[in-house]
Amino acid sequence: MFTGIVEEIGTVEEIKSGRSSAVIMIKADKVLEDTKIGDSIAVNGICLTVISVGSGCFSADVMHETLNRSSLAKLSRGSLVNLERAMAADGRFGGHIVSGHADGTGLITDVRRDDTAVWYTVKAAPEIMRYIVEKGSITIDGISLTVARVSESDFAVSAIPHTVAETVLKKRRKGDIVNLETDIIGKYVEKLMFSRGENTDKGTHTKTQSLITKDFLTKYGF
Repeated sequence: MFTGIVEEIGTVEEIKSGRSSAVIMIKADKVLEDTKIGDSIAVNGICLTVISVGSGCFSADVMHETLNRSSLAKLSRGSLVNLERAMAADGRFGGHIVSGHADGTGLITDVRRDDTAVWYTVKAAPEIMRYIVEKGSITIDGISLTVARVSESDFAVSAIPHTVAETVLKKRRKGDIVNLETDIIGKYVEKLMFSRGENTDKGTHTKTQSLITKDFLTKYGF
């Protein structure tokens, strides 16, 4: 599990591409302090398992599913990436619950400055937008951000100068593809709003609607 608080920016040193997977080597500093083989590091918000640790770098496998669902396939030698080690049990929870499993990608459609802040507007598919709510949390390339505005097809975040300067957001421009992970709590709530009913006569399972409805929650003050 991660928190979306980027520890440092790494640099892609090498990518070895296979038929449907890849091995990526990343130059880093801080995240290598106590990292060993088998540890998890989020690379632009994607949880990868460390397979080797060298002098000032680490390597990780990138599977076919990961390449299909994320922007990691677009990385090249010299690309900058956000890095975060898995959260320590005694660490501070500075962002929000981030699994490192991207829901998909989004397209930056606008970048503009507002006094000191920088606004990023991101277009995403309906299956991602359904979980994004105003003032809720969203992970963009591994960065925990607060949603400032939502429409049917896109959303916007307002990033403070420190966040922009310390992450790859400073390199993001209109037309760039970014990794997105929505708040995991919303997905669990949706899942629990429906229960799996068992038909004992035929031994089959059918999806039935839960008694916990919007009206029910409103009635009891939620």
